[in-house]
Order: sequence, then C-alpha cells, then structure tokens
Amino acid sequence: MADKNPRLIPEQGWHCLHLFYRIDFAQWQLLSRDEQRKAKTALTEIAQEVRATENTQLLTLSIVTPKADIGFMLITPDLHTANSFEKRLTLSLGPGILEPVYSYLSLTEESEYVTTADQYAETLEREQQLKPGTPEFDSAMDTFAERMKHYTRERVYPTLPDWPVVCFYCMSKRRGEQRNWYALPFEERRKLMAGHAKVGREFAGKVKQLITGSTGLDDAEWGVTLFARDTFQIKAIVYQMRFDRVSAEFADFGEFFIGLQLPLDELFRRLQL
Repeated sequence: MADKNPRLIPEQGWHCLHLFYRIDFAQWQLLSRDEQRKAKTALTEIAQEVRATENTQLLTLSIVTPKADIGFMLITPDLHTANSFEKRLTLSLGPGILEPVYSYLSLTEESEYVTTADQYAETLEREQQLKPGTPEFDSAMDTFAERMKHYTRERVYPTLPDWPVVCFYCMSKRRGEQRNWYALPFEERRKLMAGHAKVGREFAGKVKQLITGSTGLDDAEWGVTLFARDTFQIKAIVYQMRFDRVSAEFADFGEFFIGLQLPLDELFRRLQL
C-alpha cells in the first residue's frame, strides 16, 4: 500500500517515471525455487496494485539491448505515490536483484507553442477568407476547440497505448554560442515548432508521441516516449525529425532505450527467471 503522506499533485500534469534495470542473475540463482516464485509473485502483486491506483498507469518492458534487462514506465499524479511505487518496484524481486542503470523523472505537459484560438481565428481570416460571425467561421472555430481539447487531454492526462514497441530518450534545446534556442524571439520559436510538429503529424497512426517536461526535475529538458507497432516507424520518425531545423540546429539528444511491452508472465519467461 502506498505511504499515507500528504498528496503532492502538480498544478498541471502527471508525474512520469522511466525506470531501467539490469538483473543480477548470479544473485537470482542463489535464491531457492520457492524464493524465486515468491519474488515473481511479489512483483506481479505490486504491478496489480499500481494499475489499480486512481489515474495511475504502468508499462512493463523487456529492453532489447544489453543496456538494461527490464524497464517500467509509471505515470501517476502524486509524487509520493510515484516515489513509493518506484522504491517497491526496485526491491520487488529481492535486495540487489534489480540493479538500476537509468531513470528519468518528468511531467506530462501541454506545449507552450500550441496554437491559441486567436491565432487560429487569424489564420481562418487570412488563409480561408472566413469572416467572424459567419456560420462557416463559427463551425471552424468549434471544430478547432474540440480538437484542442482532445490534444490537451492526450498530452497532459494521457492514456498510454498498448503498442508493442516503446522508445524513450531525453533531449534538450541547445544553448551554444552559435545556436541558442532561448535567445530566439518567441514567435520565431513558435513557427519553428509548428514545422517540427508537421513532421510528427506525417506519422499519425504509425507513431504515438508523449513529450514530457523535465526542466528542473532531471538532467535534460524533455523526455520523449514513442510508441509504434514496428521498429521501422521509430527509426523513420527520428530520422525525419533530424532534418527539421529544430532538431538539426538546436537539439541535443540523450541515450536511446528500446523496449517491448510484455505482460509480466511473458517477461519472466523472456528473462528466464
């Protein structure tokens, strides 16, 4: 059961933890068959408890490369809940069995460059010659409002998809002497991000993206989680994004982790536990 502390829920968004571990197989082999069975049961019960917690989601991942063996992606509003479950997951198979190799803390968030209603209204007038107060204009604005409501809900309070391939990496915007993202005027940054988002929309239905903010929370500024049904689409979107000016001139990337979403029973078999 999660600790009974005062809740620490952010003004906007949910906490997001990415946790990656190696398994100390030498330690695991020192356990008896009964101890191993109890350890796997303990992890299964914790996962069930996490998923039964309000507004909380947990993905269990088999990491494809030797960077790690097992990964968890945890989303929950309360930081106490996130911290408690993280500690319990780390110890779930027994002391020293799961060795942390990488972790990342971030918050789900809405992009600061999102198009506002006023900006969209200006676009309707300028590009489609629609006049405020006309049925066509009002209908277009209503459609925009509904679309933005859905966008905000998916960015800030997402439902994680069950697509099998999960890619995670962190990134920051460059602050070098030659290229400093934060020295650009806001309107220029907004236009650049609009072009960046356009590339992402080309992969609609193929890749789902969750961008979480980590400024002041972890070493980089954003965590990026990509979900896909095959690795080609992950490779394709990251490759195409790097030709966009935002990535080509202003982005610094962290380490990449690729995982496969698996239920715990299959994950135990995959890891030969």
